[in-house]
Amino acid sequence: MRIPGTKSQLAARKERALALLDQGLGPTAVSKAIGASRSTIYEWKNEAAGRKTRASSKPKTGRKPGRQSRLTAKQLRRLERVLLRGAYAQGYAEDYWTLDRIAKVIWNEFGQRYTQSGVWHVMRRMGWTNQKQQRRALQRDDEKIGEWLQRSWPRIKKVS
Repeated sequence: MRIPGTKSQLAARKERALALLDQGLGPTAVSKAIGASRSTIYEWKNEAAGRKTRASSKPKTGRKPGRQSRLTAKQLRRLERVLLRGAYAQGYAEDYWTLDRIAKVIWNEFGQRYTQSGVWHVMRRMGWTNQKQQRRALQRDDEKIGEWLQRSWPRIKKVS
């Protein structure tokens, strides 16, 4: 939480702390005199000496932290081409992808093992989402359903 004060007031506070450090006071005594934490005094001291602090020494990569992908961008494009050909092309009886099936494709194509959650993260990175199959009865007759909706449904529908 930031203490109250304008930028110039806070800068003056920092300069006063650095002056007290130059006079030979220790960081603990300066922190009590200024009303700042000891870690803040150390940060100001290191900053004034030209040393990098923890916060400023972290590289600004613009990407989220985490382990680097084991598949390169080129391999991800190749994986997408394989998946777009469909599961039939990989020898599966049904044409849909599961995380296990995709993991097997990754293993066969690139020699990299992925868990189901790892495959999920790869798919998300590629911009793919999970889809649920629509289940329809084999006996379904859309013409009869349409006819029933036009004739029978209005008759039995609750009228408010």
